Amino acid sequence: MDLFEYQAKDLFRRAGIPVPDGKVASSPDAAQKVAAKLGGRVVVKAQVQVGGRGKAGGIKLADTPTQAKEVASQIIGMDIKGHKVRRVLVERAGDIKAEFYASFLLDRTAKAFLGMVSAKGGVDIEEVAATDPEAIARVHVSPLTGIQPYHIRRLLYDGAIPKEAHKGASFLIEKLYDFFVASDASLVEVNPLVLTGDGNVVALDGKVSLDDNASYRQPSYAKLAGEIPLPKQEKIAKEKGLNYVKLDGTIGIIGNGAGLTMSTLDVVSQAGGSPANFLDIGGGANAETMAAGIDLIFSDRKVKSLFVNIFGGITRCDLVAKGILGALDQLPNLKAPIVVRLDGTNATEGRKILSDAARPNINMAPTMLEAAAKAVALTKRGRK
Repeated sequence: MDLFEYQAKDLFRRAGIPVPDGKVASSPDAAQKVAAKLGGRVVVKAQVQVGGRGKAGGIKLADTPTQAKEVASQIIGMDIKGHKVRRVLVERAGDIKAEFYASFLLDRTAKAFLGMVSAKGGVDIEEVAATDPEAIARVHVSPLTGIQPYHIRRLLYDGAIPKEAHKGASFLIEKLYDFFVASDASLVEVNPLVLTGDGNVVALDGKVSLDDNASYRQPSYAKLAGEIPLPKQEKIAKEKGLNYVKLDGTIGIIGNGAGLTMSTLDVVSQAGGSPANFLDIGGGANAETMAAGIDLIFSDRKVKSLFVNIFGGITRCDLVAKGILGALDQLPNLKAPIVVRLDGTNATEGRKILSDAARPNINMAPTMLEAAAKAVALTKRGRK
């Protein structure tokens, strides 16, 4: 679960991580009131779960409460990379002397936590990693021992953080790690981490991704999730217990098992198509699950065809075939092409069920590659 900046900073504040004074606002009038309470110059920041806000005009300075209201009216309602701005964060603008970068994330390959620090903050860290990788200090931290003083010293010195910022940055990095572990986060990132004119080190921005698998021991997750609007399809999927992620393509994808589903996305892309979603129906999917999945995918009007890729282990292919036909019975007006590849448990029976049904929009393919190519070709025909 990716948090908004204001949510991340609320959590930072409670964890003792220094952040600027500020408050979220849902209207220009509310932004004006926050600015008046803060006093002086403020910064008004669009709250969207995507980078590039500044370049898109989603971050503006305001010298007075009236000006804060004006810029908030410009920002609220904006579309930034497909995300509509519904709130702004109004914060006291500070005297920035230098900008840095700091983060902790889960490194699954190393089976450890990874800390990163760089003096090159405030810019796209991906660009820094590609053009000047030596500018980013990296240390692995064992979950068993936790962060140690030598870890922090290495991050500061290898990251080229100036001496005058060491005390404040050391404190903040340690607090950031403690928060990362205690909140069951998969990523915490501060870009920029700033040295102010009065010598303090403050988290000027905040990005937090929480591990949904830990929600059972993190009761605060539910409240945070309630503040995050979900796309229509993802909301329906959550209600129906489907493992679904919306993408921007035109070919719907259904697979069983995360690995197979991801591979299906890859082969569709290799065949020249664009996946519209990730939908894993799991290892024991029945006819009702398949019907719910197809209904969900075609509720997205951008979807022109569907590729169903099933390898039967626990999942029985005959039940999948019945689920497909059941879904089409519930969607009598659906004419979009569906490409089905069945293999494994009861695959022969499943193929026969679909063949005997003789539905004009169901197309069979023996392999993943052939099915992907057929789905791409049929996309041009699209749904009626």
